[in-house]
Amino acid sequence: METTPEQVYALAFGAHPDDVELSIGATLLKIIGEGRRVAVCDLTRGEMGTSGTAESRKLEAAEAARLMGYSTRETLDLGDSRLFYNEENLHALIRVIRRFRPFVVFANPPEERHPDHPKASRLVTDAVYYAGLRQLETLYEGRVQEAWRPQHLFYYIQYKQLPPNLIVDVSGTFEESRKGIRAFASQFWQEGDGSRPATLIKRKEFLGSLEARARSLGEQIGTLYGEGLLTPSTTAISSFTATFPEPRHQ
Repeated sequence: METTPEQVYALAFGAHPDDVELSIGATLLKIIGEGRRVAVCDLTRGEMGTSGTAESRKLEAAEAARLMGYSTRETLDLGDSRLFYNEENLHALIRVIRRFRPFVVFANPPEERHPDHPKASRLVTDAVYYAGLRQLETLYEGRVQEAWRPQHLFYYIQYKQLPPNLIVDVSGTFEESRKGIRAFASQFWQEGDGSRPATLIKRKEFLGSLEARARSLGEQIGTLYGEGLLTPSTTAISSFTATFPEPRHQ
């Protein structure tokens, strides 16, 4: 299969900066640690957030990308709290998918507390399919893009504790992934910032609750930490023994 200089193994979409880091940062680090390239695409700048500004969140997103080791991070600026399902936005996502030609795509879950999250989920889901249609033309840097359909689509877990179809053992990357989250300092509780407006994720307990969830998911698969994924369709297994290998130590 022909590759391109920008091609990645995995492309992770988030409605807002920090969605990806909060939900599957450790999984992305695991993929990178296995020698694969990962790109992230934020659909909005997060400009409607209670804390921080579009400019500060841009700097934080860039720092998170550096710390996590992504091959690149894109921002589509489709409008925080104005993330609508329309042809223009759909084609913007298709162009990103065709540019990076990922085998795996991660997206916001279809059921969530923040209205932008399910909207982003639907846009990504449909873009993954439409990106494979040869008769649908998109341009990037003045050139017609080739059709490309990713092999796998996964939804990560955010606020709602949705039961996962898959749990990834992230025991080896969970602690390191906290660096990517902490890069978004404006969004989380910090000592001495009591004058700032309180939000759900700005509670002192919030980051601890993420660790508790990771511990709970890890417990379900007999590991220290886990991150859950949902699948929109039945997952096929081509190699049974590669998917379910023997334990290294009996």
